[in-house]
Amino acid sequence: MTKIEAGLIRRWLDGWTVARSLPEAEPVEPAGDGLRSKCDQPGREVEVFALRADEEPESVARLATAVATARQVTWLTVPTLRPDTVEAVVGAAGLELVQRSEWFMTTDLTEHPQHEPAAPYEREVRTEGPVTVVSLHAPSGEVAARGTIAVVGGDAIADRIETDAAHRRRGLGRAVMSALAEAAVSQGARTGLLIASQDGQRLYSALDWRHEADVLIARAPSSNH
Repeated sequence: MTKIEAGLIRRWLDGWTVARSLPEAEPVEPAGDGLRSKCDQPGREVEVFALRADEEPESVARLATAVATARQVTWLTVPTLRPDTVEAVVGAAGLELVQRSEWFMTTDLTEHPQHEPAAPYEREVRTEGPVTVVSLHAPSGEVAARGTIAVVGGDAIADRIETDAAHRRRGLGRAVMSALAEAAVSQGARTGLLIASQDGQRLYSALDWRHEADVLIARAPSSNH
């Protein structure tokens, strides 16, 4: 594979916005360069997602220039098979890297490994429409681990997979992912999509998720805002 397909990025973004209850992403001009999502999060009001970084590097330069001069606090997220090239391009536009080592990953959810939460943790699964939230509770009632998955067509996008620091190394991440996959398949999903932080990559790889591309995230220096 010489590039990550724009369609795959669009599919992930469609589910990510649903998982986070965000408005549908809008095209960035020139048409086809990227998509713009209004996040309204602290330190990140808008996020722009590059769609053609590998097939047309100039598109990243155009997006980076726009992000560098944006009035709102804007991040640029670039899935790519050429991270060194992208890093140079966004740096030349005056952006600074927030993350260089995230991964775009996929899996066949129908073959996802199954893991039950170890005692004494109890699992809670809540589904509202296309979105399922799985929580694992400690005996005290506190949430030890949780995650979200959103189903859009045949895809399911996993998001915000978290384990509390006091409960790590107990297989809770595997149990959360197993429950999310099971819920998504029951709603008709087959393909799992996610963007993995560096901390999550080992977990997802152990569950047979595949690395499709690196993901770089950049923004204008904070002094500009």
